[in-house]
Amino acid sequence: MALIPIYWWNKEVHQFRISQDKFVKQPWAQGVVLLACVAVAMLLANLPFTKHIYHAVLETQLFAGIKSPDGTVDWTFPRGMTVEKFINDILMVIFFFTVGLEIKREVVCGELSSFKKSILPVIAAFGGVVVPALIFALVNRGTVAASGWGIPTATDIAFAVGILSILGDKVPVSLKVFLTALAIADDLIAILVVAIFYGGHINLVLLGIALLVIAFVFLMKRLGEKRLAFYFVPAVIVWFLFYYSGIHATMSGVVLALLIPMEARYNKAKFHRRSRILYTGLVESEALSSSETFPNGPQRYYLRRLSGLTKRTVPPSYRLEHILNPWVNFLIMPIFALANAGVEITDPSYFNVFHFDAAMGSVGMGIFLGLLLGKPVGITLASWIAIKSGVGEMPAKGTWPMLFAVACLGGIGFTMSIFVDTLSFAGPDIPADVTAHLRDAGKIAVLMGSLCAGLLGSFLITLVHRLQRKKA
Repeated sequence: MALIPIYWWNKEVHQFRISQDKFVKQPWAQGVVLLACVAVAMLLANLPFTKHIYHAVLETQLFAGIKSPDGTVDWTFPRGMTVEKFINDILMVIFFFTVGLEIKREVVCGELSSFKKSILPVIAAFGGVVVPALIFALVNRGTVAASGWGIPTATDIAFAVGILSILGDKVPVSLKVFLTALAIADDLIAILVVAIFYGGHINLVLLGIALLVIAFVFLMKRLGEKRLAFYFVPAVIVWFLFYYSGIHATMSGVVLALLIPMEARYNKAKFHRRSRILYTGLVESEALSSSETFPNGPQRYYLRRLSGLTKRTVPPSYRLEHILNPWVNFLIMPIFALANAGVEITDPSYFNVFHFDAAMGSVGMGIFLGLLLGKPVGITLASWIAIKSGVGEMPAKGTWPMLFAVACLGGIGFTMSIFVDTLSFAGPDIPADVTAHLRDAGKIAVLMGSLCAGLLGSFLITLVHRLQRKKA
């Protein structure tokens, strides 16, 4: 009788695991988790009995040090590392690494692999960057907030694709592909913006050493090295050099992702030849063995060899992307949201995105209008110019109303926008309290703008779909 509850318990655990796997594989799952983390972060940052703990944890110093005999710390690494900086400067390196792998895959063999496939979403992505940046710059010109123009230029692919999946067949497949490719091109532009405009004072000596290490990795790749272990140590060295050179450390993840080989150790012919030999050995070992146990000793040997063969036939970049994606989507990004979305509402003006201050401008207005208005207008206008000039062509079964509706989803900034916000408004002439105020107001505006862009896009897509069905 004792076996019955154990059986049912195991069955329930098994069913829970199946449900868990199905949830993780849903396109909208990451968005749901991130939204939950945003809500938790806001509560932790504002509830009287948690806000002090929340900020104390984020400001906790992390370092490894070497002490002298008298007990003083002579050397510490890394310099000025807190829990919040650990998340933004180390964990986010892994996020940018996976973004780099995804961009590389799309450029080599995906939606950006040919001129015809890539030109329209790339041009649209540029339009979706330039117009929001101009709106923000016009609203905040001449103020200390002007440096935040990069905040409303990004699109969060997880939320945008998640909403499209929920809307189902209301959007033509070609426009779903268009928005996905646009978001990938947008990520690449955002990476360039961060690298060029949001770094610190550059130490040319350390940057030069980093470039030499990168050149060594490139040479190693050209010589045909495909074992991932040989790329790990250079990756740590490049991160260290970027961190101290003034270029944001997350850029090391992107650079190294572009150098990870996309060619497998075994090609198609070698795989077929070796797999036939191993499979023949597996079958023969079964015929020669008198044991009914599967797998027996010889069979385990052949199965291990087959497993190693298939592993070496999958390109390293694909393997890394497959391994890292669940960790990035359901651990690193939620942690980032918990650490960065928690804004303590000490000033009610944060929620008034149209509040304008003569000295600081209006961060909220620039971001909100940039995401909600600038993104769809920029994407649609750039697409119209590309299509009318004959450079690009309208996606199959796409119409201008539906393209504009889909472009509204491009205004969901969230992850990259909040990340750029954490780098903005810093400078020797800006007091720390002003920088903190601007960044907090910016995060609230990103959340409000992204929410409104998602709702507007969903509403317009549903409306356009219904009108098109009536006409049909």
